[in-house]
Amino acid sequence: METESLQNVFDRAFAGISQVREAFTPQLRPQEVGTITSVATGIAKVSGLPGLGFDELVMFPGDVLGIAFNVDEDEIGVVLLGEYWHLHAGDEVCRTGRVMDVAVGDGLLGRVIDPLGRPLDGKGPVASSKRLPVERPAAPIMDRAPVTVPLQTGLKVIDALIPIGRGQRELILGDRHTGKTAIAIDTILNQRDHQVLCVYCAIGQRASAVAKAVATLREKGAMDYTVIIVTEGNDPPGLAYIAPYAATSIAESFMEAGRDVLIVYDDLTHHARAYRELSLLLRRPPGREAFPGDIFYIHSRLLERATHLRKELGGGSLTALPIIETEAQDISAYIPTNLISITDGQIYLSPSLFELGVLPAVDVGKSVSRVGGKAQRAAYRIVAGDLKLAYAQFEEFETFSRFGARLNEDTRKIIEHGRRIRACLKQPEFTPVSVPAQIAVLLALTAELFDHVPLDQMMDAEHALCEAAADIPAEVRERFDTAKKLSDEDRETIIEIAREALGEFSPEPGSESEPEQKTKEQPKSESKAELKSGPKHKTESD
Repeated sequence: METESLQNVFDRAFAGISQVREAFTPQLRPQEVGTITSVATGIAKVSGLPGLGFDELVMFPGDVLGIAFNVDEDEIGVVLLGEYWHLHAGDEVCRTGRVMDVAVGDGLLGRVIDPLGRPLDGKGPVASSKRLPVERPAAPIMDRAPVTVPLQTGLKVIDALIPIGRGQRELILGDRHTGKTAIAIDTILNQRDHQVLCVYCAIGQRASAVAKAVATLREKGAMDYTVIIVTEGNDPPGLAYIAPYAATSIAESFMEAGRDVLIVYDDLTHHARAYRELSLLLRRPPGREAFPGDIFYIHSRLLERATHLRKELGGGSLTALPIIETEAQDISAYIPTNLISITDGQIYLSPSLFELGVLPAVDVGKSVSRVGGKAQRAAYRIVAGDLKLAYAQFEEFETFSRFGARLNEDTRKIIEHGRRIRACLKQPEFTPVSVPAQIAVLLALTAELFDHVPLDQMMDAEHALCEAAADIPAEVRERFDTAKKLSDEDRETIIEIAREALGEFSPEPGSESEPEQKTKEQPKSESKAELKSGPKHKTESD
């Protein structure tokens, strides 16, 4: 009985197979096949393929992909997106009929991939049911909404003096090893409790530097809401060129779902150099600094995709933090000025501040945020204006005091107060500060509560104040986000908590703090200088 039933199963299966075979009608489909004429570093010249379109993907032997970059009458210049050492003149090239696209969706969160969507973290294939082209048009003006919500970086100097809003494009620039990537990583770490997804795009970076960044994000638990797209320094220039566009498509998929996204491009200097290399190899005419004429356009069409969508379209936002490396503090070079004109502000990192140990080494005078001020919390706006003015005055007077000029009591107070501001704006790496703690510190600064604290105890005093910020009443903390203006009662409550926290750092009666001693010693040295070089009144008037 069992044998007969098994036989029936086989009969039905073979009958079904024969029906399908008889119903199948083979169709002939024409396919365009071209030929490689030459191969160079990262590019190939191809003949044939008369129907090929610009930016279309082509397939080389060994499943190597390429993008049609130059479509000329006689030949096609193709940018290669993989290892090309096995390619030779005469090999066949096939059209794919599609443009370059990348996998998107929640399955990418926590993964490390390359611009083609291939996993680099050894966790198996990426789970995704949707793909988007890497090159997409930016949102129309009528689909955009104003930037009204702040993006908290956790860094006091940025949140207070150079605020960033969700949907803004803020450039980070500075010389090598001044802490540009550290600011971006700190910003990503601070998004844990703010419901902001993050995309980190490493372009042409050293593998060791990328591994360090990934290890930091994984150690701090930030990989749960982060996607990392990596091209290393030894990858073909074509991969470095498409990396930021692929990362932006991944971020846009989250934004179009109504979520807030932060994307970091680290860094666009390598991207511009990769594009210059490809353009020169493809015989495109060079311009200033040998960059092609459309170098501005490739960055503008990338950064224009960062925006804040209207509520009718989900209300999502995409905030961009492009990074640029300057040479010898020259922010007037070609690529930095291009990016400064495209973005909504810049954060400039000074090597001199970095060498002095002022970290993060943000030069407040050269940094600006043209949009984020509208999105800044009211509690910050109350103190930010006074703080920036006081810090600017301090920097001017500090430079002036180095010449040994005679300083009156008011000027000395401004200098001592400015030194406290600079000490409070210092912050260790990977330690973002919460909003209540930042506002408590900033209010204490404007109320001059730190002025009696010796400079060598400023770090301990600030730490004590940040811990005391947890005692701010819950209703006051809620008004940090909701109130249009911080009331006088709320300010008095915070200042009283700060006064109690800083009371233990007051100098004991009969003893003088270090700043006061310096202040009293200064006239003596000045009087000696006057004996040698005469009165300083002329210097002061100059």
